[in-house]
Amino acid sequence: MTDFLAAEDRALLERHGLDTFDALWARQLEAVDEPNTDGGGWSSVFRLELEGRAFYLKRQCNYLTRTLHAPFGEPTFAREFRNISRYRELGIPALQAVFFGQRKIKGEVRAVLLTRALDGWDDLDSLLQRWSSLTVAQHSAVLKACGQLARLLHGRRQVHGCFYPKHIFMQATGDHYRAQLIDLEKNRPLLFGQRDRVRDLEPLVRRAPQWSHAQLRELLAAYLDQPADSSLVDSWLVRMTARRSHKETR
Repeated sequence: MTDFLAAEDRALLERHGLDTFDALWARQLEAVDEPNTDGGGWSSVFRLELEGRAFYLKRQCNYLTRTLHAPFGEPTFAREFRNISRYRELGIPALQAVFFGQRKIKGEVRAVLLTRALDGWDDLDSLLQRWSSLTVAQHSAVLKACGQLARLLHGRRQVHGCFYPKHIFMQATGDHYRAQLIDLEKNRPLLFGQRDRVRDLEPLVRRAPQWSHAQLRELLAAYLDQPADSSLVDSWLVRMTARRSHKETR
């Protein structure tokens, strides 16, 4: 089958003999965490550094999910790669794929996904842990970047499905922050309007108890492209708060 190899990284991988599925599968590296196991399969992540550039090499074996695209099952990385490609086509900031391929070998379904490391970026979860040490201007910049990222995502008719602080990566650029997404395995089309939008955005709010009521208004103002004191922000805040309370009391 045809593998994907990003043109920008081809020469680098070729110099190190890592431009093929077999070479990336065989490369000896230390896993960054414990492998995920499910239904007899496994999925693991490794860090790869080449000539001062860093990547994450993800390998999995018989770690499958059923989708409309593959009702009998496919590697979860196959779905993530399609979503990475979709985000790039739609102009939604997200992690970038360098290589993807899958094979069926001796009855095993194997997949490899290589992505560029986001060195120099902080996940939002780590920023929240030191939220009290950030300035008011930094708070506003983070909230604005998150709200604008969500607006762009939903404006492109996509639902991330895991819009959590640990999946939003931030980079300070002067007085502003840039934001992008990782972990796109659960992405799907936005089908149900405001219902989908609220359900996608609310988990972020629930996982950020550091944000005050006024800061939630800032987030929603950026998301809705409205003044923070607008009636539309009022109505969205009511919906978000109601869903958050429902989730927290379940």
